Amino acid sequence: MIGRLNHVAIAVPDLEAATATYRDVLGAKVSAPVPQVAHGVTVVFVELDNTKIELLHPLGETSPIAGFLAKNSSGGIHHVCYEVADIYAARDKLKAEGMRVLGDGEPKIGAHDKPVLFLHPKDFNGTLVELEQA
Repeated sequence: MIGRLNHVAIAVPDLEAATATYRDVLGAKVSAPVPQVAHGVTVVFVELDNTKIELLHPLGETSPIAGFLAKNSSGGIHHVCYEVADIYAARDKLKAEGMRVLGDGEPKIGAHDKPVLFLHPKDFNGTLVELEQA
């Protein structure tokens, strides 16, 4: 069901410093910061040959990333995202298998302007999983 790894999202307490590390130290191509108001984050996209890294920073105090950073002050991996061919079929199969889809279960438009869903970390070995329509 899952396809390729689309991205790994890393919550960061200092977006400028994290961007500089990926750009200047690791030599990666990075985007300018992109506010994602609907998701409460600012994102920097790190482009790699085989996938992407998303650096996530809170956009406001109610951001889910603010809560994550309150518990993990140095930051850390927030979620992994896998591509699926049909997000509705994937959702229905996962729910039939007893997996929990977060929110109301309906796909939302994600940072890449494609439908996404998040799956409960307790069902995936403590990892928050995002599915994105390929």
